[in-house]
Amino acid sequence: MRRRLRRRAGQHEPADINITAFMNLMVILVPFLLITAVFSRITILELNLPAASAGQADSEHAFQLEIIVRADMIEVGDRNGGLIRRIPANEAGQDYRQLSELLQQVKARFPEKLDAMLLLEADISYDTVVQAMDSIRVAPVVQAGTLQLAELFPEIAIGDAPADNSKVASNKGP
Repeated sequence: MRRRLRRRAGQHEPADINITAFMNLMVILVPFLLITAVFSRITILELNLPAASAGQADSEHAFQLEIIVRADMIEVGDRNGGLIRRIPANEAGQDYRQLSELLQQVKARFPEKLDAMLLLEADISYDTVVQAMDSIRVAPVVQAGTLQLAELFPEIAIGDAPADNSKVASNKGP
């Protein structure tokens, strides 16, 4: 009996691996994963630093749009001409709708203007910066019954806001 077992044990060759089930799984799984995959789109905004004062002599009287975002308001003005309007923040935060309407009026007055400077206080949140930039770049406009995005000032330069003169003046004593 031992002889038979020894003969049979010696006669066995290693079995082939059956990968049919694994291949069937891959044939189904790969297309499923490709179809359900979320393809993300990365958008990059090109931002500029405010121009140095060297080139200011030529464009001293040209309109230079400045939007200053402070914790309690947004100031829109001309670098050379002064303040256009202050938009106070409400309970929900900054009033981006009013900012967008004002910038649409400015764009109607200066249609060839593409650049704007966004000046920020040090403690402004990232969400506020993004929403302000969106309001400066494009505005929702209804044309022919459909909502479209109109380009306002797509070339945005970012910098630090100057000190708030109204707060400095109110803090000084008589």
